[in-house]
Amino acid sequence: MTLTFLKLGGSAITDKTREATARPEVIRRIAQEVQRARAARPTLRLVIGHGSGSFGHFAAKKSGFGERGNWWAYAETGAAAARLTRLVTDTFLAEGVPVVALPPSASARCRDGELLELATQPIQTALAHGLVPLVHGDVAFDETREMTIVSTEMVFANLAPHLQPTRILLAGIVDGVFTADPLRDASAQLIHEITPQTFPRVESQLRESYGVDVTGGMLTKVKTMLTLIERVPGLRVHIISALRAGIIERALLHDDLSEGTLIHA
Repeated sequence: MTLTFLKLGGSAITDKTREATARPEVIRRIAQEVQRARAARPTLRLVIGHGSGSFGHFAAKKSGFGERGNWWAYAETGAAAARLTRLVTDTFLAEGVPVVALPPSASARCRDGELLELATQPIQTALAHGLVPLVHGDVAFDETREMTIVSTEMVFANLAPHLQPTRILLAGIVDGVFTADPLRDASAQLIHEITPQTFPRVESQLRESYGVDVTGGMLTKVKTMLTLIERVPGLRVHIISALRAGIIERALLHDDLSEGTLIHA
């Protein structure tokens, strides 16, 4: 049985320009695609994660998250992230996907912004019973900073060496990694493939691109995934669009997906 991690970008499932504004039609369509893929491929096991989008990020900024001693901000930001998770959970359940929300804040141990430890047993138990664990970008206690934010990519990076997925799908608002911000520059070219050998050239392009972090920091995403593929043998990462109907379903059904950007060893 294969295990796939699927991340739904906060910029795709929410309107990041308006506070606490979800895109329910996008979430529902993705849930339907996931359900069809699970029905067509019964051996598929999934861990789904999502970003906090305009829920957690707005709350963190408004409440002053990260200020030492500001524990109200910690509670407020965590609650905002949980509200989006509740919406995602209810939508997926309504479409027949048996998701179970497992918030990282319940077990995360961090030091200086780094995620050191996260409970894996609940996720393994959920998978063993045919459930779909749902994690998300979340608040976490930090041994040196008091509090920090753990992104979905950080959660995936921590879980992957333990759970050994064969694929990670990062679904955002653009079709992959580009030579420039495709939302602002019509001449931007899709980079179809990235390996540790080709990354130095890609890195220089991304650093020079204006607004390249519209999907939550594309350069950071790529770096994190390159580190991960070296720790998990055979792992392949696809960066795709969550806004194009059908791509997530195809990605879950076909390992040799031609769309998006493939990152591999």
